[in-house]
Amino acid sequence: MSRQRGRGRGTAAVARVSAVVCAALCAVALPGQAWAAGESPYEFDDEAKPVKGAVSNSDAQSLAAGSVYEDTIAKDGKLYYRVDLDDRTNAYVSVVAVPKPGGKAEYGDGIEVSLQDGSGTECGSEDARFESAGYTRPLAAYAHRTIEPGETDCQKQGAYYVLVERTSKAISTADDWQLEIRHVAEPALKAAGPTDAPDSWPSSSPPPPAGGPQKRTGGTSFHTATGLTQGEWRDDIKPGQTLFYRVPVRWGQQIYATASLGSSSAGSKYIGNALVLTLTNPAHGHVDQKTASYDGRPSQMSLDPKPPVAYENRFDSSGEVSAMRFAGWYYLSATLSPELAQSYGDKPVPLTLRINVDGKAEAPPAYDGPAGIFQVTDDDQDAAASGQSGPGAARSDSMKLIAASGIGAGTVLVLGLGGWMLLARRRAGAAAPQSGSQQYGPPAGW
Repeated sequence: MSRQRGRGRGTAAVARVSAVVCAALCAVALPGQAWAAGESPYEFDDEAKPVKGAVSNSDAQSLAAGSVYEDTIAKDGKLYYRVDLDDRTNAYVSVVAVPKPGGKAEYGDGIEVSLQDGSGTECGSEDARFESAGYTRPLAAYAHRTIEPGETDCQKQGAYYVLVERTSKAISTADDWQLEIRHVAEPALKAAGPTDAPDSWPSSSPPPPAGGPQKRTGGTSFHTATGLTQGEWRDDIKPGQTLFYRVPVRWGQQIYATASLGSSSAGSKYIGNALVLTLTNPAHGHVDQKTASYDGRPSQMSLDPKPPVAYENRFDSSGEVSAMRFAGWYYLSATLSPELAQSYGDKPVPLTLRINVDGKAEAPPAYDGPAGIFQVTDDDQDAAASGQSGPGAARSDSMKLIAASGIGAGTVLVLGLGGWMLLARRRAGAAAPQSGSQQYGPPAGW
């Protein structure tokens, strides 16, 4: 009887240790279900939570800083959300509108995001429109509350309200649009800095990056955007497809981007606004957008030169300058018109991106708290160089943790078993076992 009890304790102890180790490793190693394909090719952030926008600000649900949410908006819909802000932190609420692929859009269709205080005073707003490229694709815009010296509106602590409005023409596709909503906080400065935005900056395009094209496949969303560094990057894009990329830009640096479509032998029909290239800042605020036509011959377009990233850019009245207000990941999205499929077929068209990041990196502003996404770390640079997306970089970090955990857990298990054997031998030597009652397994105290 005592033999069975001793063996049972030993088995249970080893099982408990194994379970703890396995649980720790599996918790790190197993991915979530966010990789499952949805109705839209746009891959939402796997940490997005469901939220329901209200028709009145009085019923608005709260959006927590640092969180991501999902919702839908109907044609010509208006939705309210609530954010609770202090009197020191800059706040950004971005919305990515995701229509179903292949829908029709008219000039002026799009979304507007605005942030209001409790009295209805507008603190900031931005819109994103399809403009002359009349086909649906993801659109991103943000609204922000910025703490500014000498200002009185929107500076107090309290409840603020985010209004998301969708504008559509009568002949536009009436399907609901999915929304990906983010609330991001930027810490205050320890001391007030300069508030004069630059009135000039280097505007001549730098020479093409050296080294020749390298293959890099774009992601399907902001969340899965593929990392790029300065260089020439080759991809393939299908009609109606949107590809996402991300580039780390440090304080004091400028980003230049050129997109080219390769030639095709399948046809020569002229298609205006065949390619749309959009630049978005780290908080998913719109920076710039350009289009290029296509007639089967090589076609190219470049974004306008932007000022170096600087904190004081936020005080400029121009949206393109103001959006270059912080360091971090800047996003490029490229969309190819679905109209190309009618004349050139469904096969992908060669896409080349040429990226330049110019300027010497400068010291970051003296934030009174962690910079969060508004910085470029060494890990970010490594992720860009290896072409990792956000989830890819997270998996890489997880693998490092798994390796460390595996080594650590194995060491602990071996040491624990060694200690158990030593303790068992000492106890066996201290007390002679009675006849027929020999005990096996770990000490009775386990």
